[in-house]
Amino acid sequence: MPDQLPARVPGHRGDPLVVVAGVNKHFGPLHVLKDIDLTVAQGEVVVVIGPSGSGKSTLCRTINRLETYESGRITIDGQDLPDEGKELARLRADVGMVFQSFNLFAHKTVLENVTLGPTRVRRQKKTEAEKVGMQLLERVGVANQSSKYPAQLSGGQQQRVAIARALAMQPKVMLFDEPTSALDPEMINEVLDVMTSLATDGMTMIVVTHEMGFARRAADRVVFMAEGEIVEEAEPETFFTAPTSARARDFLSKILTH
Repeated sequence: MPDQLPARVPGHRGDPLVVVAGVNKHFGPLHVLKDIDLTVAQGEVVVVIGPSGSGKSTLCRTINRLETYESGRITIDGQDLPDEGKELARLRADVGMVFQSFNLFAHKTVLENVTLGPTRVRRQKKTEAEKVGMQLLERVGVANQSSKYPAQLSGGQQQRVAIARALAMQPKVMLFDEPTSALDPEMINEVLDVMTSLATDGMTMIVVTHEMGFARRAADRVVFMAEGEIVEEAEPETFFTAPTSARARDFLSKILTH
């Protein structure tokens, strides 16, 4: 079982890849991101946790420009987030995103879902995209489902296809927005295992999740958010055994005792 796996040993970190500086975001009168500063290095796995409504998913979606923001700056590999158009499409190709709901195209097969981005956006030849697509489906453990349609798959299988689809674009960073929260309990570990393997392989990842076992095992750093702010950040062992803020201690006491 994944919980018996050893914790990830933080490896060599590269240059800053994702830089969020002084970012503010409102939904009407609600201030959902308050002066957020966060730097994620190449090859680093950052897990963002916190109570519901703390701004975690909004932060994740802002990094991919699915949400706009009013002030501050976000750069990916030194490039500012563009507002729209081809430049934004190009940037999104560098930022893989896996959502809570799998967002697969229902009328396309599993392999077609995985090859669509590389052929349309990356202009990859169909034969090459299919070869790489099958390798990725093999990697996430669903190659034998390649000719099926999403509705014929379990939730865990669909989410693994969604991960393969994001990887097919050869992204510089992967964003995961609560990727297991829509899954039945027995399917959660199969998705977390794939994510843990990506972390071990050195993929840069920002993961919003309620799965504390994954945070302990796979993260280089845990970022704790509450009420739109980053309250605390630390290596997993430090955060889970000796949180410094009252809000983090309160949060952990509620979730780790059940």
